[in-house]
Amino acid sequence: MAAKRTLSHVDRGGKASMVDVSPKQPTARMARAEGRIVMSAAAFKAVRDNTLTKGDVLGVARVAGVMAAKRTPDLIPLCHPLALNDVQVRFDLEPKTHSIRCETEVRLTGVTGVEMEALTAVSVALLTVYDMAKSADKAMRIDGVRLLEKDGGKSGPWRADG
Repeated sequence: MAAKRTLSHVDRGGKASMVDVSPKQPTARMARAEGRIVMSAAAFKAVRDNTLTKGDVLGVARVAGVMAAKRTPDLIPLCHPLALNDVQVRFDLEPKTHSIRCETEVRLTGVTGVEMEALTAVSVALLTVYDMAKSADKAMRIDGVRLLEKDGGKSGPWRADG
């Protein structure tokens, strides 16, 4: 028989509630996430060659990803506001598939993890690519947003398979 689990974001009365992290000791924490945006050959070329009228698509998307990580608690209910130490947003252009892979890495020393911040950064960075390139291809598709790795905290390191 499975042990009964206590829900972490529900109070004794069954209502949604923020987790109290005040008893936890700060540790170094890190999370990496990824996602892709797939587009037409023409849109890919325009982003790669920086010829879209809205300007530097990847530069703006990089800044949007960093800003999104910092604003995660404004977007995701019950996330704690965190003093992030570092947010990195990287893009890899994949010409064979006309796609752009985004990877984010978020770090802090604190009492709660940064998985949501890494995932939010990827999502908003890719949405920004879509917004800036939609004049070239409205059928772009965002795929595969997922956590790749996390480290720190009570549960220790974790890595995605494949």
